[in-house]
Amino acid sequence: MASPITTSTGAGYGLDIANIVKVLVNADTSAKANQIARQTSNNSAMISGIGSLRSALTAFQDAMKKLNDKDAPSFNAFAGTSADEKVVKIKSGNTAVAGAYDIKVDKLATGSKVASQKFVGGAATPIDAGELVISQNGKDYKVNVASGATLQTVRDQINKEMSTKGITANIINEAGGSRLVFSSTTTGAGSDISVGGIAALAIDGTQPISGGGAGYISAKAQDAEFSIDGLKLTSPTNTVDKAISGLTLELTGTTAPGAATGTKVTVALDNQGLQKSVQSFVDAYNTLQKAITSLVTPEKDASGNVKSLGPLTNDPTTRSLVGDVRKVLADVGAGDKLTTLSQLGVNTKNDGTLEFNSTKFNAALNDKKLGPEIQELFSGTNGLFERMNKAIDPYNASGGTLDSRKNNLDKATKDLQNQQAALDRRTELLTASLTKKFSALDAALAKMKKQGEQITSIFEAINAQAKKS
Repeated sequence: MASPITTSTGAGYGLDIANIVKVLVNADTSAKANQIARQTSNNSAMISGIGSLRSALTAFQDAMKKLNDKDAPSFNAFAGTSADEKVVKIKSGNTAVAGAYDIKVDKLATGSKVASQKFVGGAATPIDAGELVISQNGKDYKVNVASGATLQTVRDQINKEMSTKGITANIINEAGGSRLVFSSTTTGAGSDISVGGIAALAIDGTQPISGGGAGYISAKAQDAEFSIDGLKLTSPTNTVDKAISGLTLELTGTTAPGAATGTKVTVALDNQGLQKSVQSFVDAYNTLQKAITSLVTPEKDASGNVKSLGPLTNDPTTRSLVGDVRKVLADVGAGDKLTTLSQLGVNTKNDGTLEFNSTKFNAALNDKKLGPEIQELFSGTNGLFERMNKAIDPYNASGGTLDSRKNNLDKATKDLQNQQAALDRRTELLTASLTKKFSALDAALAKMKKQGEQITSIFEAINAQAKKS
């Protein structure tokens, strides 16, 4: 900024130098200063607006992602319930059929747990170098044991190399020594672990431990054994997704021995859950639309006069985005009987938000039986979520349109800062130059004034002398 002027008037003639310089400098720089201030304000508002728009888009996409969670589907037409989730849990899909089932669980599927022979030296017992071969389900996994290894370092090496295969090792200390114990997350009969290659660590996983020797602990790996309405079934895992069409069973415990009945599992239409999920989408979309409206709508006073424009008023990128998003809502989906949101009672209002008619929605589910189609409409291939993300990503993704806009606005901010710095330097130089010139003028005028006073004094003396003559 310009250096302050320390004198308000000239020391000689008495000119108001500070005020004169200020007026002249303002006349020279005010137009540019106002331009920079106006552009800076507009640019800052645009940056804020772009940031708010991106936040709103991200929140909307996050809401869609949550509704589209494959592990917790939000648009299943059926809901399954279990009378005892300590025995069996249930998940239903859109191919399920309403009904009830009696499920008994006799055995859970288990994985292999085997132990080496007992080592009296404990974890520090030296182990011969060699190639340790761990076998399971017809596959061999090799672990190279270097010289100088101990029971503990072998354990650590197994965990480092085999944990991604679902096989881990630990050391169990019991009376008289320690054993290297192998565990597997793989379940089912025939998945028992065997170990070879290094004699001291050899284990036959199909044989029980005997004394200080190696073998399986407690029992071999086994299949789950259960029944559905009296029909006997087995499964190598405790998650069963093909026993009942459209249902996934998670076996979590066993039925009490001798129980006359098992756990009752029921499947029923979930109209309430579907309505809640559709309403969640409508709410998320309306939140986005309201955020956009606030960014593009001018602010008005009590009389209806425009006080200021919204940060993105008349912004072509925002208009294009809104058009692309609304087009997705109007497009016909790839479903069979259900292809548009309007069939579910979801329609667009004049302000761009959605309204949800629950009466029409319930009619679509109860009378037209469209419940099983809703998941395909939203989450299916080329469904609403997929098409909506395709419309938004070009704008909101990293390197997208809004990202580029933000980068350009940041560059404009830097340019305006440079312009302001240049204007400040000009103001300072111009102030110094004009101050110097007017100070010189003040001194010259003071000198002329003094000379004038001297001349006047001479004439006054001459006139006085003439009067005496």
